[in-house]
Order: sequence, then C-alpha cells, then structure tokens
Amino acid sequence: MIIPAPTHRTGLLLVLILTLFATVVSAAIQTELERIEVEILTEGLEHPWSLAFLPDGRMLVTERPGRLRLVEADGTIDPRPIEGLPPIRGYGQGGLLDVVLHPDFAHNRRVYFSYAEQNPRGYGTAVAYGTLEGHRLRDVQVIFRLQPKTGKTVHFGSRLVFDRDGYLFITLGDRGARYRAQDLRDHAGSLIRLHDDGRIPADNPFVGRERALPEIYSYGHRNMQGAAMHPGTGRIWTHEHGPQGGDEINIPQPGKNYGWPVITYGAEYVSGLRIGEGTHKPGMQQPVHYWVPSIAPSGMAFYDGGRFPNWRGDLFVGSLKFRLLVRLRLDGGKVVHEERLLEDELGRIRDVRQGPDGLLYLLTDADNGRLVRLTPAE
Repeated sequence: MIIPAPTHRTGLLLVLILTLFATVVSAAIQTELERIEVEILTEGLEHPWSLAFLPDGRMLVTERPGRLRLVEADGTIDPRPIEGLPPIRGYGQGGLLDVVLHPDFAHNRRVYFSYAEQNPRGYGTAVAYGTLEGHRLRDVQVIFRLQPKTGKTVHFGSRLVFDRDGYLFITLGDRGARYRAQDLRDHAGSLIRLHDDGRIPADNPFVGRERALPEIYSYGHRNMQGAAMHPGTGRIWTHEHGPQGGDEINIPQPGKNYGWPVITYGAEYVSGLRIGEGTHKPGMQQPVHYWVPSIAPSGMAFYDGGRFPNWRGDLFVGSLKFRLLVRLRLDGGKVVHEERLLEDELGRIRDVRQGPDGLLYLLTDADNGRLVRLTPAE
C-alpha cells in the first residue's frame, strides 16, 4: 500500500512538515530487473497532464483545466499558477496539455506548451511558447494552430518533443473524425515538424506538393499522446490510442502513411466489428508494437539514467485504462519483452519522465492527481 504525503492544501503546518519530510515511501517492490520504492512527492493537482524539469530543481506541471504550476523539488506546490498563458479551453479531452523546455532554455528561458484553443468555428490544438520570468510567461507567441477547428470534444493529441537538430515535433489526434487523418489538407491525425519559431523546414516531406500542408511530417494517426526521442538513435518515437485494440508505437518516417482508419488492429466500440480494410495495406506502415486490448497509453520516456542500471535502454509507457506502467525491452527498433508494473497502485498514469537525477517521475490523472517518483530500494 502506498501512503500519500501531505499536500499544499492542508495548511501551513503540514507544508512545513512536508519540507522536512519530503516524501513518504512505499514498501519495496521487486520487479523483474530492479527493486524499487514509490514516493508520493505531492498530490492535489487537478488532472495533471505533463511535467518538465527546470535547471534549478523545480518542475513545471500542467493541469488540464488550464493552469501551469511550479512544484519544488520536495513536492511543495506553489499556490500561484504561472501567469501570462493565452485563453485555454478545458473542454472534453482538451485543455492545457504538454509542456517542454527549449533545448537552449538556460539562455533563452523559453517554455513551449500545447493546449485546446477556441474560435467561432470550434476547438483545436494550438502550440505556443513564452519566456519564463518568475511567475509569468512573457512575450507569448502562438506558433501552430490546428485547422480546421470543430466542436468535437476528443482526440486533441498532444505531445511536444525536440530532436537533436532542434526541430519541434507536435503530435495531433484526428479530433474524433476518422478520415481527417488521411487528408493532407487537414492537420488532424498527423505529426507536425517545425522550427522552434514556427517556421516550416524546407526539407519537410510535403513542401511544394499541391493539396498538402507543408508542416505535416507523417499522417494516418488516430490520437498520439506519447512522444520521445530515442537517446541512442535520435529518432522520434510516438504512440497512439486505438479503438478497443490497436494502440500503436511507431517510429514515424517523413511522408509515410500510418493507416488510420483504413488499417488498424482495433475494432468498433459498440459492435466489435472490423474498422476499415483490415490490418495491412500496401503503402501503409505497420507499427513497431501494438496492444490488443487497448491499454490507453499516455506519456512515455526512454530510460538512459544510472539509478536503474538494469533498465537502461528500456521504454516506459503509462496506461490510463489498466492503471499501470509498462516497461518495454527493445532490440534496435523492435519490442522484444513487456513487463507491467504498479498495476492499480497509483491510478491512471498520465505522464512518464526521466528526471535529471536519473529517477523516473509519474503523474496520475485524477481530480486529486499525484506527482510520484520511483527510486531504487535500499
């Protein structure tokens, strides 16, 4: 059983106690390769979605209703949200979503975030950045807006990840309208690649092609809510939700079609009938790995730290549906083994990050969401 630590909402006295006793530790858990402990750093976060580590040891955490929080290294939550964000619509699955730092954050202080934006035609995913100064983002610039917007409440995506060359990748969902993912004139269901200021790279695969948006890198995706750069190859890996089955992990290649909804390993929610034309079709890509039934994957991270030496090179994926953490052993671009950890111990795991200290950090998706840290057991 995991015992939560006191939160910022329980009063000044407990905040002082939390400062002295930063975490409450669970009993040690023996996994296949590592013996671990689970520390609850804090709770009281409202549907936290993403986590980014600042150089001074603090963390930025997004709350889906539209707040960006500062959290101290010991888990103390600053009661003042970061100011300066644009209007954010907490709508269905949308709201304030991912947050990442610019690769040169130490010099430019840029924070990038994705969110659900509203206009008279509906809602869609947008991406912006601002300069972090104290408790405010200044000079906020919107660099991407999904078009066209609709009134749908689902499948906003959205993860942000920079690659080694400084390109920004943005994952998007199909917005609940399946065949938008096959339309190159539509952002929905695609992976976007931009310069850090929103300019379109000249070598994007659809630059110069008629009836195609030049910011699209790959397409045919359902709802990508995980993305990470492989620490060895530098390639971007993504995963996406499937319907009842067919959650996919992909290594997107420029200009390639990943099939949704023409091919999928999933099935209709109510009838269970096949979707599209089956699982394979010439010209459409197969996933690196897929799940049937769906685990509802969330954030993911490669582990290359030193605190869990037996996990080096593994890929970790959170599961919303089964309330667990998945560890995948890789052999090059193949998944060769899966281990399921912490089932029903924490709840719906929304994000997974490796910290600068070499530990793994998790966020749980709940009204009273938690920030959790995995440490080696003594």
